[in-house]
Amino acid sequence: MTEWATRYLYLVRHAEASRDEDRLTEAGRRQAALLGERLRDVPLDAVHHGPLPRAEQTARLVAEAVDVPLNVSEAAGDYVPYVPARDELPAGWADFPLRFLAGGTPGERGRGPELADRALELFTGPVRGSDDRHEVVVTHNFLVAWLVRDAMHAPKWRWLGLNYGNAAVTVIRYAPERPACVLVTNDMRHLPDELRWTGFPADSRV
Repeated sequence: MTEWATRYLYLVRHAEASRDEDRLTEAGRRQAALLGERLRDVPLDAVHHGPLPRAEQTARLVAEAVDVPLNVSEAAGDYVPYVPARDELPAGWADFPLRFLAGGTPGERGRGPELADRALELFTGPVRGSDDRHEVVVTHNFLVAWLVRDAMHAPKWRWLGLNYGNAAVTVIRYAPERPACVLVTNDMRHLPDELRWTGFPADSRV
């Protein structure tokens, strides 16, 4: 009989990036270093990250503090996980997200659903074995939203409208024979006030 253990998934949006998104800003480097300190005492097994520079650089700064293997994964990249049809969306709100999605690049939209399914396969659910597993995924806003939506069994379109700050932590627990549980979301307690809420819509900050 196969034995299953609990997976703890620590989802992190990359730290603040430059305007061209080619590197972290000085504030972003500070965010990533503080994130590493926050995770230092977690018994991490791996840090996964997307292939783009802002995710890779964030993951490397985190890994300096936690000293665990780094794994690059296309499934942890920046892409549109699902494009809804108009009739799936609340009628009075549909125009805004559909205009937003229409403005995405072909790369963001093209393989998005395939990569989103791969992310669910790689990063979610209980794990085989007797030992609990703790994994970090350093990724982008869209994938954090997609995986939170999945954990909540929300409709596929509901990744839209979920926003996460740079270097904020969201934790999902996948225990055997139990529904997924979002334990922490958008947690920025490891960041000083001046480094919080970057990358987050101004009208939604608290």
